[in-house]
Amino acid sequence: MRTITVLGATGSIGQNTINVICRHPDKFRVFAITGHTNLKALVQLAVQCSPRYIVLSDSDAYSSFSNLLKLENCNSEVLVGAQALDNVCSAPEVDTVMSAIVGAAGLLPTLAAVRAGKRVLLANKESLVMTGELFMDAVREHKAELLPIDSEHNAIFQCLPHDFQYGNLEKSGIAKILLTGSGGPFRTLADESFDAITPDQACAHPTWTMGRKISVDSASMMNKGLEFIEAKWLFGLHENDIEVVLHPQSTIHSMVQYVDGSVIAQLGNPDMRTPIAYGLSFPDRITSGVKAVDFSSLTDFSFSKPDKSRYPNLYLAIEACKQGQSATTAINAANEIAVEAFLNGQIKFTDIARVNEQVLQKIDSIELTSIVHVIEHDAEARILAQEIVRKLN
Repeated sequence: MRTITVLGATGSIGQNTINVICRHPDKFRVFAITGHTNLKALVQLAVQCSPRYIVLSDSDAYSSFSNLLKLENCNSEVLVGAQALDNVCSAPEVDTVMSAIVGAAGLLPTLAAVRAGKRVLLANKESLVMTGELFMDAVREHKAELLPIDSEHNAIFQCLPHDFQYGNLEKSGIAKILLTGSGGPFRTLADESFDAITPDQACAHPTWTMGRKISVDSASMMNKGLEFIEAKWLFGLHENDIEVVLHPQSTIHSMVQYVDGSVIAQLGNPDMRTPIAYGLSFPDRITSGVKAVDFSSLTDFSFSKPDKSRYPNLYLAIEACKQGQSATTAINAANEIAVEAFLNGQIKFTDIARVNEQVLQKIDSIELTSIVHVIEHDAEARILAQEIVRKLN
């Protein structure tokens, strides 16, 4: 029986995690769930999985949320604030933490789980994008178990040899890692139409169901850029070890190419319950509720190289990865500000890349030697991005 805290329970990853957990009441129980603003969904999840604790990020929501819980006869204890988030991640009763808070807000509670030596199911890619080596050093120091949940990194994890040594592709006979991406909803849209893209259009992903921020990142392929950075740190890779390829069908989730010419790919229907189930049960496998691929109905597997002019955010993220930790922290912060501004109608879709590029050009490159330095640099990048947004508005 594994005891689990689900960070970001009301998001798509969090809800799918609860879905898988509830299919196996003999294997898993929920210690705590956390949420931000979607209180009704949080109540529904609490009724569904009966956690011991529910953590809110907003203290102003405490009274109204507690009243909603009473109406559902739910006896979970309600906690509030950052310290409560850390506590439900590091509690002795907990052995597994699903890190599914979107964005930089997920960093500190995820680190709390790492420092407590938990099995961390990492769906919050920003933790690694922001902190890189510092994060991986903490994983090793505290003997935490880090398992990737993003479908691409989970696929790579499944395709690697069991004796794979961190950072040692040559010993494992690996030539490169292939990250696949669908290309989002605008893969074939005429370039001259990009300025007119609306938030609703950007959030209408052709194959995946995700939150709005991640959907916009997928449409701009910044999501793939962040995954490029995450892959570097997860597996100890050099930038030249990773290649991004477009695969619109989203059936092959990523691949590992070996030096003998073999390529091992992980396939499945585009449903996050598959990697979630593998992370929860590793090294075993359990049913996830996902239908098996019907190979008789597959008509096309196509691949192509992402166009730089169509997806500038992808290449900005790769360039940031080459520049180092300071740059990846900055571009993640800038992108969060830019995407929020786009979703609020303040800037155009094409302005997201302009904000990210200008922040990379203008912010100082410094060595980040602690989490405090990371948070300070992140804040500086956000202020700079907000200034650029105001000028574009």
